[in-house]
Amino acid sequence: MYRREMGAVAVYHLIAFAAVFPLGALADGVSPSEAKQLRDEVREMFYHAFDGYMHHAFPLDELRPLTCKGEDTLGGYALTLIDSLDTLALLGDRERFSAAVEWVGKNVWFDIDKTVSVFETTIRVLGGLLSAHLIASDYATHFMSFLNVSALKFLVAAANSQNVKGMKIQSYDDQLLHLAVDLATRLLPAFDTPTGIPFGSVNLVHGVDENESKITSTAGGGTLTLEFGVLSRLTNNPIYEHVTKNAVRGIWARRSKINLVGAHINVFTGEWTQKDAGIGTSIDSFYEYLLKAYLLFGDEEYLFMFQEAYKAAMHYLHHDPWYVEVNMNSAATVWPLFNSLQAFWPGLQVLAGDIDPAVRTHAAFLSVWKKYGFTPEGFNLATLNVQSGQKGYPLRPELMESTYWLFKATRDPRYLDAGRDFVTSLQYGSRCPCGYCHIADVESHKQDDHMESFFLAETIYTSQFTNFSVACNLSKLQMKVKYLWLLFDLAVGPDNIVENGPYKYIFSTEGHLLPATPEISLVSEHCSYFGAFCKGDGMHKCHPMDTSFDRQETNDTQFHGDWDPSIRHTKVQNSFSSSGFIKGHCPGLTHGQKFGKLYVENDENTYEHKSMDYPQKRSVVFISNPTARQIMDADQDNTSNIQEMNQNSERVAYLTDSKEAETFSEEMQQVDDTS
Repeated sequence: MYRREMGAVAVYHLIAFAAVFPLGALADGVSPSEAKQLRDEVREMFYHAFDGYMHHAFPLDELRPLTCKGEDTLGGYALTLIDSLDTLALLGDRERFSAAVEWVGKNVWFDIDKTVSVFETTIRVLGGLLSAHLIASDYATHFMSFLNVSALKFLVAAANSQNVKGMKIQSYDDQLLHLAVDLATRLLPAFDTPTGIPFGSVNLVHGVDENESKITSTAGGGTLTLEFGVLSRLTNNPIYEHVTKNAVRGIWARRSKINLVGAHINVFTGEWTQKDAGIGTSIDSFYEYLLKAYLLFGDEEYLFMFQEAYKAAMHYLHHDPWYVEVNMNSAATVWPLFNSLQAFWPGLQVLAGDIDPAVRTHAAFLSVWKKYGFTPEGFNLATLNVQSGQKGYPLRPELMESTYWLFKATRDPRYLDAGRDFVTSLQYGSRCPCGYCHIADVESHKQDDHMESFFLAETIYTSQFTNFSVACNLSKLQMKVKYLWLLFDLAVGPDNIVENGPYKYIFSTEGHLLPATPEISLVSEHCSYFGAFCKGDGMHKCHPMDTSFDRQETNDTQFHGDWDPSIRHTKVQNSFSSSGFIKGHCPGLTHGQKFGKLYVENDENTYEHKSMDYPQKRSVVFISNPTARQIMDADQDNTSNIQEMNQNSERVAYLTDSKEAETFSEEMQQVDDTS
């Protein structure tokens, strides 16, 4: 097949494409005043879609934006409202945030006879509940027990020195946390497998169906650690963190000898059923949560896995500035494709401090957006055309996410230009009567009232769902809004809980806000430098080769005094250049080695393969195409078994009172009219 026969001609195409769409070939610079206007426009975009949902779809899960009708797509518990709670808080909308939290606490229960995606339910519903709970309950109090006196004084001083817009709800009594516990407990039966890797779906009342597919995606099984881990720490119940960490271990223990993982795996046998390795569809957020779990929890085991996985990805998948899919055992190229889910990668590299390749890859991905006005689901790197059958754009936020992180780290105004381009495309191409529509074809810009299921995009083959046609996915829009609003707010002088609060934040893969615990953000034995966690101007205060660090206080990053939007910092990447995979030195580490070095394997864990130490490939454009490929079996003995799950949790009746829902919708409209 042609996809396995990409040769030298593709190299010339890639070079030509880079020449046609060079780095920095963007619009004129965005001035600070225009950045403020764009920030306000992004805010209006959110409320256009949110109000459309509240007026036409609530309390159903989601909205069809062309026909202005609602539908239940996941579980029938006002999914969009739950998914949007922390966005309301981020925008400083105290009244609507408070009203929404109160309604969810009174009207949402999970004792419903429905089979749901473990992945989607975790990242959207559980993540939304936990993020809103931490904000509504004044999240700082939840971690005070970890702090010593000096740290407490530091936090108080940091909070008092900032214009912190806390969103604490005085009448709040942990209702969302109780819901989160109930939901997570209902998901636990999915983890009862020989490998520890969960089933793709579970019934919220009856557990896993006997006919449930045993095949799940790597992302679906390995992107649960943040939400379940936070829940364990809030409830002091280790079971949630234990099962998700076991799932990650189960996947990692079955990696190939070159430290790559495949796309789909049998949760009973541990056999890889799809051995294509990449950073996009079906694998993407597995990489993301390895690093973010370390940043949030300080667990070295995640850092070790991320370092090994990242090095392998950069060695075998990276063909600068693009990434391809290869066989996980032989590294033979099998799919020369850019898919839109890869666009999260530059942002992840910023978090890891690897700025150089992030800048180049983001520019390449952005060039696809510039060509079509949106990024198609698939762009063929051999033909330089949209991949047949993958012409749609389902409002994916990953490119906006990476743009925000790169601007936060570099302050290069080209990323504000990119943000303006995103806003323009969405306003003129995607806006429709009641929200923002999926683009059915990026070449014709035809709008569609439907979009492909994100569940199927992440966990294809995992469940028996046949009617999971998703309408206008406001959750993806609110993620786009969140990153775009933060981008422009950062440009004009940040005034939000993320930038001005006493904690650093980790964004979940669904864009939910999770504050970093003091063990990570305050204790000096953890690495002080992460690209996006820098204090001060990125070009002057966050050089990755610094060997001394002040304790990071808050995210009060500001523009450098001589910033001029008309000047392009074309050499910005040189300010971050250094060899290695993970940038930054971490002095005084008492529990591990410095970044750029490999961690010793933890005695608790069973890793079959030894660490691999090889140089990173840079600027590689020739994609190998061997005629013979060695395919190695990925089967390994199971190294861990999950403890028996307690499925006898208290069940509560599910209730969504239509009159209460109607009353709540009217109250929200009154708030809107008076604001």
